[in-house]
Amino acid sequence: MDKKNITERLVKTKYLLESMIGIIIIITIISTYVLVRFNQVSNTVLSLSNQLNSLENKFASTTSDLRTNINKNHDALTTAINQEQQNVGNIEQKLGNYSQQVGDVSNTVSTLQKLSKTDPELLIKYSKVFFLNENYAPSRLSEIPEQYKYSNTKILKINSQVLPYLQRMIEDAKNANNLLYVYSAFRSFNEQKSLKGQYSIVYGSGSANSFSADQGYSEHQLGTTIDFITPGLGGNLDGFDTTESYKWLLNNAYRYGYILSYPKNNKFYVFEPWHWRFIGIKLATDLHNQGKSFYDMDQRDIDEYLVSVFD
Repeated sequence: MDKKNITERLVKTKYLLESMIGIIIIITIISTYVLVRFNQVSNTVLSLSNQLNSLENKFASTTSDLRTNINKNHDALTTAINQEQQNVGNIEQKLGNYSQQVGDVSNTVSTLQKLSKTDPELLIKYSKVFFLNENYAPSRLSEIPEQYKYSNTKILKINSQVLPYLQRMIEDAKNANNLLYVYSAFRSFNEQKSLKGQYSIVYGSGSANSFSADQGYSEHQLGTTIDFITPGLGGNLDGFDTTESYKWLLNNAYRYGYILSYPKNNKFYVFEPWHWRFIGIKLATDLHNQGKSFYDMDQRDIDEYLVSVFD
């Protein structure tokens, strides 16, 4: 091999060596850079990982604290709500009590107002028990219409508040084919005195006392009492108890507030099937349902019905 070729090969070899050294240097530099960056990135990742763990721990701790606080607040709020509900319940109960008290007072006032407008004599037991003086008369009297009277020659009056009950009863009896007419109604103290005097002359005072009240003891003076009659008796009251009209009254008069004052075996007067007194629907109904007579009741028990006498 000539010298020139050797030289060229040496040059090429040198060039290759230099190139390889350059490449190795470049690779070494790149490797070093990559290693450094890798270490940097690894450190960064590690730092971030540590920070993340720290944040996770803080978050877990914060979450636990929040949950604890939420539970505490929930418990406190629940307790507060329950307390408020209890307070509201107590207030409602107090308001209910106050409302009931106000209602009771209102009812009492209403009852007193009704009683103040109601004649206290209406339910008193007379007939030899209590006495009406000569000055007593109902505050308002109305004349009984002619169609309800047995005789058109008499002026018959009745307590104005009782008249509607009487009219309904007579009309309903008529609709049931039972004719009822008023034979006698309100009588003043002096009218009763005159009538009793006549009976005493005709029948004697002993006999007259068995069927006629002295003045001041007659229920007729109240203006709430009626003597009924029906056709077929020749204008007489005797025999009224044999009529269908009387039977209808026994079964229905209480519905209109009327009661038979002197039934059989009463201790005041002879049996008077024609003599009916208004005492209010409630009391009359209770007596009918219990099979009692008005004069069988204690006066204090009767007085409790005064407020409802015109209900």
